[in-house]
Amino acid sequence: HSVPMLSLDNVFSDEDVADFVASVRRFLSLSPDDELVFTAEPKIDGLSMSLRYENRKLVTAATRGDGTTGENVTANIRTIGEIPQTLPKDAPDIVDIRGEVYMRRDDFFALQKRMAESGQTFANPRNSAAGSLRQKNPEVTKSRPLKFFAYAWGETSEPMGKTQYDVVRRFADWGFQVNDRMERFDTTEAILAHYHAIEAERAELPYDIDGVVYKVDRLDLQERLGFRSRSPRWATAHKFAAEKAMTVVNAIDIQVGRTGALTPVARLEPVTVGGVVVTNATLHNEDYIKGNGTKGEPIREEGHDIRIGDTVIIQRAGDVIPQVLDIVPEKRPADAKPYVFPDRCPFCDSHAVREEGEAVRRCTGGLICPAQATERIRHFVSRNALDIEGLGEKQIEFFFNAEQEALRIRNPADIFTLKKRQEALPATLEGSMQRLDKVEGFGEISVKKLFAAIDDRRQVAFSRFLFGLGIRHIGETNAKRLARHFTSFGAMRAAAEAARMPEGKGDAGNAEWQEIVGINGIGSIVAEALVDFFAEEHNRQAVDDLLAEVTPLDEEPVGTVSSPVAGKTVVFTGSLEKMSRDEAKAMAEKLGAKVAGSVSKKTDLVVAGPGAGSKLKLASELGIEVIDEDQWFQRIGRTD
Repeated sequence: HSVPMLSLDNVFSDEDVADFVASVRRFLSLSPDDELVFTAEPKIDGLSMSLRYENRKLVTAATRGDGTTGENVTANIRTIGEIPQTLPKDAPDIVDIRGEVYMRRDDFFALQKRMAESGQTFANPRNSAAGSLRQKNPEVTKSRPLKFFAYAWGETSEPMGKTQYDVVRRFADWGFQVNDRMERFDTTEAILAHYHAIEAERAELPYDIDGVVYKVDRLDLQERLGFRSRSPRWATAHKFAAEKAMTVVNAIDIQVGRTGALTPVARLEPVTVGGVVVTNATLHNEDYIKGNGTKGEPIREEGHDIRIGDTVIIQRAGDVIPQVLDIVPEKRPADAKPYVFPDRCPFCDSHAVREEGEAVRRCTGGLICPAQATERIRHFVSRNALDIEGLGEKQIEFFFNAEQEALRIRNPADIFTLKKRQEALPATLEGSMQRLDKVEGFGEISVKKLFAAIDDRRQVAFSRFLFGLGIRHIGETNAKRLARHFTSFGAMRAAAEAARMPEGKGDAGNAEWQEIVGINGIGSIVAEALVDFFAEEHNRQAVDDLLAEVTPLDEEPVGTVSSPVAGKTVVFTGSLEKMSRDEAKAMAEKLGAKVAGSVSKKTDLVVAGPGAGSKLKLASELGIEVIDEDQWFQRIGRTD
């Protein structure tokens, strides 16, 4: 998108709307008597779309995506009859028309009936519109009853008009469908009256909406108001209250996320909420099930817990995410028992621990838990860990899901045995079908490069290896602290496996525990995570498998580094021309310096390149020494 497609901020109450209007007046320095007009229009629940016209002809169509880059759906958009392929002569040479692709309710139900015969259905009109638009075959899209409302614009080669309302009227003149419920109001009271009128008519509208959008009408005022990082200051979406329904909890299952978090999910008797059949609802964590807030306060009436068999009241928050609000106590079965949250991972049977001050219980299975596997592998090969080129997200997903043993990567050690398994394939048809260089997306050259990149990491810095294991609380900095203290991976592992944590007041743990917690910057939380990791036999075996293929290189002991910057805190800012920021950081740390991301009174030296901004200014104010890149090289004794 040449102009980003930003989201809107949401408000949920009349008071929020009044605050929004007041904030706009304050920003524009308007008095209560100064005129300020807003447009108000229904917020269509569809798929956001940007249509680009050049020389008044439709050339591309893209979804919102991340706001900067969307999915190209031009061929499919051309099949929607309501979208003009060309614009009249009074339109700009270049213009991005933005709006919503949607499906009317009656069209959706007719499509559902037609598709039910083949066993394919959609949950709601929005999903139906999105799925229909993303078809690989434009003919399929053409067969679906999609429509488009235009309501905004992106890049234009000339001014569009003076007000939001007038520009949308121009859209209608150019052949676009626009919402006939769009109106203008100059008081908060009138805006809210319009909102409540639309809310009352919501069920009778031919399409789904999830709120009302308010925009400052005058475009010159919109320009003065400008944008926040993700949303305009001159617009907001007033969302409808979530719809509620009553149903029964049939079961409570545990899902394990990619970071190891155990999340309970209520399996519900199917119930329709806001036009969608709901069968699941998040229960967040064990405290939520018990009815406790973050500070132990009751979060439901009378602090009710949630049990299997309970009749519950659910809502779709923001009409999207189903949540359990409360139970109906008089409907609770006599034999309903309090739910006992598991202390072991349901996927790998590793301990699930809950750290002090946290609401989430996490699996300690790390490298071997299948629920976390792809994320762990992705982390292991990331730039600041083993940095294996050629193993991106798509490649990892392919190897992880491969059915053939010769192609499969389910844990980090499998990466280093892949080449051996490939070379062992028999020269048969079956063997040929498992060859990586025969797989679509891979070729002989790319496979050789991948194997070379893997072999290049068979020796790796101790700190990188430790960071790559993905142990909770052991990021780059803590991995380096541990590596510098123990100098060898074997010594650190031996200490972690021998360490005994304190078991109560007056118990300080054993000598190995004291050694770990005594390392500068480590402390008990990090030490506990390290000890817990090596306490799991699964993790020890996974590490042993890795060590059979990879050698963590010993770290230079603390105190042996002699350099002009040893022991100093250094900050790099601005552009560096002779090295990357990561290279500069690694070099400084190798010389015994501590590299910080921000300037403070504890900073000893700032290395500033072109474009240095606030950090350089703060360093000058604090009287901190500032040098450029060439002076840095001179300081550390390098001439390149």
